[in-house]
Amino acid sequence: MLTTSEILKRVRRIEIKTKGLSNHIFAGEYHSAFKGRGMSFSEVREYQHGDDVKTIDWNVTARMRTPYVKVFEEERELILMLVVDISGSSLFGTQERLKREMITEISATLSFAAATNNDKVGVIFFSDKVEKFIPPKKGRSHILRIIRELIALEPNEEGGTNLAAALEYLNQVQKKKAITFVVSDFISDGYEKPLQLAARRHDLVGIQVYDKHDRELPDAGLIQVMDSETKQTAWLDSSDKSVRANYVHRFDQHKKYCQQAFVKSGASLLSIRTNEDYVKALQGFFKAR
Repeated sequence: MLTTSEILKRVRRIEIKTKGLSNHIFAGEYHSAFKGRGMSFSEVREYQHGDDVKTIDWNVTARMRTPYVKVFEEERELILMLVVDISGSSLFGTQERLKREMITEISATLSFAAATNNDKVGVIFFSDKVEKFIPPKKGRSHILRIIRELIALEPNEEGGTNLAAALEYLNQVQKKKAITFVVSDFISDGYEKPLQLAARRHDLVGIQVYDKHDRELPDAGLIQVMDSETKQTAWLDSSDKSVRANYVHRFDQHKKYCQQAFVKSGASLLSIRTNEDYVKALQGFFKAR
């Protein structure tokens, strides 16, 4: 358990690093990738030659007995929603950082990018259930609160990851369209339906954070492994090629399941390994949109 002083020091370090990244690298890419994608209803007016027939308001047209169209305007203020995995598996890491540490930095960077564009930021923290909801707001103090929770919030001791529950909660509490990033290692399944609904309502992007050894078992002889969520242990002969091959196969099959679920929903999925440069990965993603 971190002390208050330790938490504040970490918050400050992350603020300095991620705010700098947002100001100098991501703010422009974030703006160009998402600004202008949100449109809100403004008014109705009579149909004019060249108007898109898809914008015809049939109720008003029937009432006025002449064609009327809906007029939309760009929303000057957008909402960024972060759906953040804090389950036990996020505390695993064998490379430069824990998955939780990368998830925290990515979430903080996106938060500051949104704040630079004067957008509101909200967060849903989840493990095997929704652990905490921070409604969307603006301001530096609000972003620092989010970072503090990213560092200090601990998951339910029972463990597990329930992405479906988090997405269902998102669909309940966030009615207005939002830019939504789901940041997780995606060690979960059965979330296809709530994902499809969320992707229809929001501009949704998944960021899968994983460790090298989530996929590759080291050749180290007989080793004891523990599931970071269920806490169950087992002995594996990591020198057995078939054991290592099966380990890789299981990871690849699950990653394929995630990719198919996101493609089917119409959402985007970005995978980043803990020893990779998430700055370059996010930049490339933003520029490709």
